[in-house]
Amino acid sequence: MAAPAGPSPSAYQRALRRLARRDHSEAELRRALATRGHTEEEIDEALSRLRAQRYVDDETFAEHFARSRLSHYGQGRARIRQGLRQRGVGREQMEAGLTAALQDVPEDEVLDQAARRYWRQHTRVEPARRLPRLWAFLLRRGFAPGQVRRRLLALWPRWSDALEGLEPAEIEAEDGVEVG
Repeated sequence: MAAPAGPSPSAYQRALRRLARRDHSEAELRRALATRGHTEEEIDEALSRLRAQRYVDDETFAEHFARSRLSHYGQGRARIRQGLRQRGVGREQMEAGLTAALQDVPEDEVLDQAARRYWRQHTRVEPARRLPRLWAFLLRRGFAPGQVRRRLLALWPRWSDALEGLEPAEIEAEDGVEVG
């Protein structure tokens, strides 16, 4: 005999459970609660309560997300912004969070680490071919073309001719997908 089902959790309780596992943006929580069948009124009330308790704050979420993507995933600003947009974070909160994260984790250092790791992992490819591929890899990671060029020239100056004349649309990634 099955146990009788108890009352279904409130929108607030469901949101707290999600937040216990990881941080979420307000938009993510709103979508998740709507999917679970909660009314707009219940969702608004729950989110209002969570904001008042400082459990939900998109600017703090953006800062933690950006710091994590910089430190652990080796991503640049463009890729981080894309991830925050997908999670429904507003432009103002996104920029404030990203700025705060970049004060702790310099983007040039992240780019250098990703470049060195790629360089070591692709030693079978001759440097003159490896550098353009590395450049395309870093662009896909969300780093700006000018920043990538500047850092690669600083890291491997003797191979600088391999970067001459490269534009994002002209480089093909290793998997055959155009970058740009």
